Amino acid sequence: MKIVIAPDSYKESLSALEVATQIEAGFKEVLPDAQYIKVPVADGGEGTVEAMVAATGGRIILQTVTGPLGECVPAFFGLSGDGHTAIIEMAAASGLSLVPPPLRNPMLTTSYGTGELILAALDQGARHIILGIGGSATVDGGVGMVQALGGRFLNTASKPLAFGGADLAQLAHIDLSTIDKRIQDCKFEVACDVDNPLIGEQGAAAIFGPQKGATPEMVALLDAGLAHYAKQINQDLGIEVAHAKGAGAAGGMGAAALAFLNASLRLGVEIVLESVQFAALLQGADLVITGEGRMDSQTIHGKTPMGVAQMAKVFNIPVIGIAGCLSPDVGVVHQHGIEAVFSVLNRAVSIEEALAHAAENVRLCARNIAATIKLAQGLPKL
Repeated sequence: MKIVIAPDSYKESLSALEVATQIEAGFKEVLPDAQYIKVPVADGGEGTVEAMVAATGGRIILQTVTGPLGECVPAFFGLSGDGHTAIIEMAAASGLSLVPPPLRNPMLTTSYGTGELILAALDQGARHIILGIGGSATVDGGVGMVQALGGRFLNTASKPLAFGGADLAQLAHIDLSTIDKRIQDCKFEVACDVDNPLIGEQGAAAIFGPQKGATPEMVALLDAGLAHYAKQINQDLGIEVAHAKGAGAAGGMGAAALAFLNASLRLGVEIVLESVQFAALLQGADLVITGEGRMDSQTIHGKTPMGVAQMAKVFNIPVIGIAGCLSPDVGVVHQHGIEAVFSVLNRAVSIEEALAHAAENVRLCARNIAATIKLAQGLPKL
């Protein structure tokens, strides 16, 4: 029996590799002779670097960069085992978690540090860059990122724009003559699970600004600034980003990726599964185990378990989900290729206790699933 174990991380608890390791340990207690393939997976958000580094035998590289408020912060990115692909989480350099709640203000925060991570990846020789853009603190349209790469955004006095979204309305000219030339030889894929446009009621400022500290007044100013920014991109580069799908992701980072990096915006889990050659790993498999911290009706919308299940379905391989907890509406996943789901919790406990005992709970749940499978193998066929 060949079993492929491909979970996401359990947030604030276990990494994807740790989850996979515990599932394997539980199964081996009952089915020691089975063949196990562990594939840590992610959907482009938190944990993507760690998962892909583990899956490809790569390494994590530490890098000091410019944080959202212009301060120096420790960050990181991943390099695949073959050295060709870099995996970057925008949140590591420009994330909301790096800004204390009282200081969150997208009029001031910058994505510059994300650009510095891209430069560091280029210096390592990477020419394929996967950029996860979840969890950002910014609504600067990705201008900071492009500034770090050498692009110049000038006001009417031919002075560079200041950090943050506030200065977007002052943009008068975009000069890419000084941008790093290696960019044009690089393939960029952006892990993006939203299709919001850059501006308007569903745009970057209106939808994502408030969670980053924007007041209603700031939202209006940011949206106007982004509209002006989009107009300038169209005027100087001939590229329309205002209403492009995904342009509003990560405070407009989607727009910058489309306009300045010639990037493709795709579901993160699709990029990750393709990069770890998941389809090849599924060849000859009898069972797939996936999971995430919480499985619910949102799981079917681009989350890791759904991406895994959809690919397994191509090969007619049954899929079981193991989650930290299950919501009442989790049954919808059965209509999308996940035959059974299990919670690792066997009784009501506090969040603190659940997190503290997550590893042993995952292992025990996996062991019980394996025992059920073994029992079923010995039953007469109905």
